Amino acid sequence: MKASKIAALLVLLLTIGTVQAQNWKISEQHNIAFSNKDVSGVFKEMSGSIIFDATKLSSSKFDLKIKVESISTGNGVQNKHAKGEEWFDADKYPNIEFVSSKIEKTDAGYKAIGKLEIHGVKKDCSILFTFVKKGNKATFVGKFSVDRTDFGVGKKGDDVSEMLKIVASIPVTLNK
Repeated sequence: MKASKIAALLVLLLTIGTVQAQNWKISEQHNIAFSNKDVSGVFKEMSGSIIFDATKLSSSKFDLKIKVESISTGNGVQNKHAKGEEWFDADKYPNIEFVSSKIEKTDAGYKAIGKLEIHGVKKDCSILFTFVKKGNKATFVGKFSVDRTDFGVGKKGDDVSEMLKIVASIPVTLNK
């Protein structure tokens, strides 16, 4: 009898250990903002998947796509220029993508490490973020900077600063 109880307990513990991280649905209320001293705006459309659990970071993963065509600077001429061949070339490269390979705990929150692809160029990228959960809802807030010329967006020395600050606020709901 004791052996069967021990075996059942071991099976239960193994099952708990293999439970996947939580799958989150991205809200349409997300905000992907960019800024520097010359230009600022938002990308209005984002899709993808977020699998995250603070207690199961090894199973957590971000796979996100931002639709370049959704750029909004508040200026129609700037928007058209940003979507054009010289800058993002939205027709040829319709998405900005980030796929994480690892999530780590930091003193101030978390860090997603992975590949960022902009304008057909993939680079290693780390995004610091916080995660605040309330019931079955939560918000991820990520902050990082990117040099647009590393990805072939515009040219060095253009009238627009090369470094862009990115702040992403992504409200989510737990998928059941």
